[in-house]
Amino acid sequence: MLEIIPFYITAFKQKRLIRIYLPKNYNKDDQRYPVLYMHDGQNVFHDKDAIGGTSLNLENYLDENELNVIVVGIDQNSEERINEYCPWICGEYSKKFLGQESLAGGKGIQYVDFIVRELKPFIDNNYRTLTERTAMAGMSLGGLISTFAMCRYPQIFRNIAILSSAFYRNQEEIEKLIQCTDLSQVKNIYLDCGTRESGDVEVINKEFLASNKVIYEILKEKVPNVEFQIVKEAEHNYVSFRDRVPKLFTFLSQAK
Repeated sequence: MLEIIPFYITAFKQKRLIRIYLPKNYNKDDQRYPVLYMHDGQNVFHDKDAIGGTSLNLENYLDENELNVIVVGIDQNSEERINEYCPWICGEYSKKFLGQESLAGGKGIQYVDFIVRELKPFIDNNYRTLTERTAMAGMSLGGLISTFAMCRYPQIFRNIAILSSAFYRNQEEIEKLIQCTDLSQVKNIYLDCGTRESGDVEVINKEFLASNKVIYEILKEKVPNVEFQIVKEAEHNYVSFRDRVPKLFTFLSQAK
């Protein structure tokens, strides 16, 4: 069952659609459920809503597998997506990918604070949640902002899963943040990266994978349970992301 509600974001002075998946038996019992927050909400549940026409098809997957989790998808603002999903303005490393300097980014702190200070209290107050079991997952820049959220609020986001993360936009800053943050409360991290993230542009493919490997090497020294998978031939699109949904939820189902 999917509920879609408009939600006002104070920092951005605008309403955004929030898509809330409730398990099939939600209205048949009084059970409480873990909550997974996801970015790019339009692309999470249904193809008809997805930018580009391909989603994770998550409502069908969760229903078919009868998974007991509440999933909260936060719609993106396409004009502000890079700004909101990047905590910092794009750094020097990003030039390798973009070919030029970019001044995008810098609103990620406000975005993550909105989730923790406004959205999460609303979800916990209006739905039967296990407040201590809160996870976050994202693809591409959603992976970057999920990693930042974990570092900013490690006592809340203790389980995160990130697919094909575009760390490169804020590579220098996210590396430093992970290194200097106490992540002792974080329990589980899953990350993966394809070998063809940029299709046929081999130089970028190698840099994208190298970017993710560096983050993995730092994380595994900070958190006991960190899994990193290199996905052969996987490209940077929702066809590939959808194929990895089973792995995503296998990981999260084991994360307590």
